[in-house]
Amino acid sequence: MKLIKKVAAVSLLTLSGVALAQVGNNDVLVDPNLVEADELVGIPHMTVALIQAVIDGRPYLTAGQLDDVLASASDENQREEIYGHLFRQINLNTASEHDIMLIPGMSSRMTHEFEEYRPYTSLEQFRREIGKYVDDEEVARLEQYVFVPMNLNKSSEETFATIPGITSRMIHEFEEYRPYTSMEQFRREIGKYVDDDEVARLESYVTID
Repeated sequence: MKLIKKVAAVSLLTLSGVALAQVGNNDVLVDPNLVEADELVGIPHMTVALIQAVIDGRPYLTAGQLDDVLASASDENQREEIYGHLFRQINLNTASEHDIMLIPGMSSRMTHEFEEYRPYTSLEQFRREIGKYVDDEEVARLEQYVFVPMNLNKSSEETFATIPGITSRMIHEFEEYRPYTSMEQFRREIGKYVDDDEVARLESYVTID
């Protein structure tokens, strides 16, 4: 299997310190919106037909949307194994209980704790609160599956750089159209540069609240 893509572009991640990251960093999971078909071949239970279904189902805005596609040709246990390699990270502030429970090894108690500490404003807050219940190794594992939405009007260039697949040019455009007063404005302005699917994917990582 080819070198697995990082959750965000390596060249951009080098700009951002751990404290600035809003998307869980990892070297294991691939992003279903960005991964190439041949990178899925080595993942357990990923048949040729299922690989094509994943590619065709893009963009995935939630983990549940990916689960719906995979459920067409895999059972729950198989999908849990798949999610050790492939996952659509969840928004800590808006993810449903169902989507949180898709994280491998997740318990109903831990799902409650994820929801209990909303709203999250940083991954550091996530580490601190969830670290009350599990050790550092488990916090780091869980962090791979999550992100905290970024404020379009306040987030730094370094913070935007943690969005998977974002380019330096797109970060510039994010900043160029400030201040944002609505998500419709974001869609209109960013839609000048990318198609509707990519606008929707990028929008899933940001907020103006």
